Amino acid sequence: MLRIFALALCIVAATPVLAAPLSLDRLSAYLNGISTAEARFTQYNSDGTTSDGMVYISRPGKMRFEYDPPSDALVLANGGQVAIFDPGSNEGPQTFPLGSTPLGLILKRKVDLGQARLVQRYYEAKDGQTVVVARDPDHESAGQIELYFSASPVALTQWIITDEAGFTTAVRLQPLATGKSYDNNFFSIGREARKREK
Repeated sequence: MLRIFALALCIVAATPVLAAPLSLDRLSAYLNGISTAEARFTQYNSDGTTSDGMVYISRPGKMRFEYDPPSDALVLANGGQVAIFDPGSNEGPQTFPLGSTPLGLILKRKVDLGQARLVQRYYEAKDGQTVVVARDPDHESAGQIELYFSASPVALTQWIITDEAGFTTAVRLQPLATGKSYDNNFFSIGREARKREK
């Protein structure tokens, strides 16, 4: 009996212990601790195309996606609106409410991933990252966002947005550089629209 018990202890000791996913409170605190940030990104689209660029974040409510040449596309979030500047269009930017995109969840003044009905799933992926699948209960037609966080250090590494039609857009981030300073005009939709009219 003692041998069996000792053998059982050896087996338990040799079995790798799976780490639990990071807590929603800790992830909320991490996101709320970001005032400004920027990073290189690679975007993977549903049609199989990819594009690279820089993303700039200024919380609450501001974001700027600049795509690498030869593209002159630009996406701005500011003032509760999202504007998509398509260089192939002569009709100005396409705009819609920030609340109609799941990105609004991480641009809020106060992020609370523990909010009722917000998080649909929450788990640790095989690579050790914590994945949070969220959908705004007040804007369910906006689709869902999957947020990926590394554990050491805690950092946002990727998000995947699935729209109401089922199309996905994945944005993989290089390490975020925080604490940057941006002029308000850097995120101005009106200023960019006037600049492109010239």
